[in-house]
Amino acid sequence: MSKSSTPRVSPRVQRVADQIQRLLADMIRREVRDPRVGMVSVTGVDVSRDFSHANVYVTVMGRHGADLGEGKSLREMGELDRKEIEDSLSALNKAGGYLRSLLGKEMTLRTIPALQFHYDESIARGRYLSSLIDKAIAEDATHEHGDDEPEPDNFRDPDNFRDRDA
Repeated sequence: MSKSSTPRVSPRVQRVADQIQRLLADMIRREVRDPRVGMVSVTGVDVSRDFSHANVYVTVMGRHGADLGEGKSLREMGELDRKEIEDSLSALNKAGGYLRSLLGKEMTLRTIPALQFHYDESIARGRYLSSLIDKAIAEDATHEHGDDEPEPDNFRDPDNFRDRDA
């Protein structure tokens, strides 16, 4: 992707997004009492230029202490994992107005953005790709042990000119 196709974010918008991320992470932990919300990490915030909307990206730690989506993409997760994530997101989106009012008390902005929460698949996707790489490395290691066999007589190295028939 070229730089011209990505929208450029002004430094002020980025500073506001970072501040919202820090404040929301603390507020969700302290203020949201909904039992459907497990342990939530705020991984990123995208704020519109006019500060009217903010997309908040979160990851959800399961209520039982398991990290949801570990080594799996969202499509491959079990129904319970997906349901727990959807429950957490709906609870956070319901609490969005309350969190917005708390942000208004903490920040000195003319307009406090409306909050929309989304599940951040990037961490689960990263774990999944890492597990695939680990699996490929393990398979390569098992194949390397079988490389002690001599090369067949009819093998010719294309880079070695001496192997060619004259």
